[in-house]
Amino acid sequence: MSKIRLGIVGLGKIARDQHLGAIEATDGIELTAVASRNAKLDGVHCFHDIGAMLASGVELDAISLCTPPQGRFAQAKAAIEAGKHVMLEKPPGATLSEVFALEKLAKAKGLSLFATWHSRGAAGVEPARALLAKRKIKSASVSWKEDVRHWHPGQAWIWEPGGLGVFDPGINALSIVTRIMPETFHLTHSDLTIPSNRAAPIAASLTFETASGLPIQAEFDWRQTGPQTWDISVETEEGSVVLTHGGSRLIVDGEAQIVEDDREYRNLYRDFVALVSKGESDTDFSPLVHVADAFMLGRRIETEAFED
Repeated sequence: MSKIRLGIVGLGKIARDQHLGAIEATDGIELTAVASRNAKLDGVHCFHDIGAMLASGVELDAISLCTPPQGRFAQAKAAIEAGKHVMLEKPPGATLSEVFALEKLAKAKGLSLFATWHSRGAAGVEPARALLAKRKIKSASVSWKEDVRHWHPGQAWIWEPGGLGVFDPGINALSIVTRIMPETFHLTHSDLTIPSNRAAPIAASLTFETASGLPIQAEFDWRQTGPQTWDISVETEEGSVVLTHGGSRLIVDGEAQIVEDDREYRNLYRDFVALVSKGESDTDFSPLVHVADAFMLGRRIETEAFED
């Protein structure tokens, strides 16, 4: 199979911090074009938007969308209708109905659609999943707290409807938990702390229950300063299984098992190449389902105004 000729839409912080290096490090794919309102990249074709990219005649096999979730449906739809495979940065969309519509459209066109969850590519996630499948779980807890001013400086879209607020990072935790837990789980309670001048939460406290009645508690907060916290702890009858540093560290019964630097986005592009080569899709939307439930059941707690 020849290299996948890729176009990136949205050349912002996440594309520059993660996608560009991962593409360069991945066999079977090459960056051919970018579409961005405010940025250009040397050595590739550059366009103002996806419409100009798709109409240009530049040969592309796939599109990676690194834009905010609001408005992404139209971009993904245009790419699929133009016969391109599509990779969606997380969250895959602003609503459930639009991502399910994209899934149906891609299937009808015989194209690959990849709803990515980069945190699932962290080194400790799959070993934790395999281990938990063999243990008797008692409970699980999540603490996912970071500084929004550091990770999203001046990005107003995250505070608007569809931007998800603290669930923009929180959905990373949910993507891991939905992967490693042997049972399905559902939301039973949601408290959403929302600044008086924002439309999306800055913190959330969620309570889940597994199919067999086991508790899962999740705390998300965007007001953390100093060291950031990305921890998932599962208590089992045999001992504890803990993922820290976003899943790149695995601690089993108090002993470190895996300590590895970030490789998440390289794994995503490796998987995308494999999906396209096999003519398959990966459209697990379960983390977004849990976020939607949190908003549906959410008890709003208003807090003081937040300024960037």
